This record gives sequence, C-alpha cells and structure tokens, in this order.
Amino acid sequence: MYSDRLYLTPQEILEKEFKIDARGYRPQEVDKFLDMVIRDYTEYSNIVKHLEKSIKDLTDDNIKLKQEIRRLQEVAASNSEAPSRSASNVDLLKRISQLEKVVYGNNE
Repeated sequence: MYSDRLYLTPQEILEKEFKIDARGYRPQEVDKFLDMVIRDYTEYSNIVKHLEKSIKDLTDDNIKLKQEIRRLQEVAASNSEAPSRSASNVDLLKRISQLEKVVYGNNE
C-alpha cells in the first residue's frame, strides 16, 4: 500500500556503495542518495502519523460501539422483562375477577 511511495529499502541503504574520487566520495552522488533517504524517512514519518491517527479513530469508534451494545442489551433486557410483568398482571386481574365473583356471588 505504502511501498509505491518509498524509494529505498533498509537493505539498499545498507548495501549502498559510493564511488571514490581522488578527493573521496563524489559529493553530488552522496547528496542525491541522502535526499532519497530523507524523502523516505519523511514518508515513513507521515505513514506512522497516519496509522496512529487511524488507530486512535478506530479505538474511539470501538469504544462508542461497545457502549451502544451495552445500552441496547440493557434496553433488550428491560423489554424482555416487561411482557412477563404484563402477563403476570393479566393473570392477577383474572384471579381478582374470579375472587370477586365468588365473594359477591356474581357467578355468570
């Protein structure tokens, strides 16, 4: 993904050999190589910053989604309890009605 933006591999940097002039290395060749190294390090730095931001964003999203899951589980749990309560309320009302019929003699 990022390899198309990079010029050098660590192995290429390690194996790089400069030609020696009468006075030493050719300055233009060394400068050109160091410019490439600088570009790569800059690109690596940008990649690291981008990935760190992505990790932070994904971690934040993950936390929000976990909170939403907990909230929905609580809602689901409270909703699953409500029908059993209403069913038990209906049963209680039927029992009371039957008891009233027996007590007040309204057997219909």
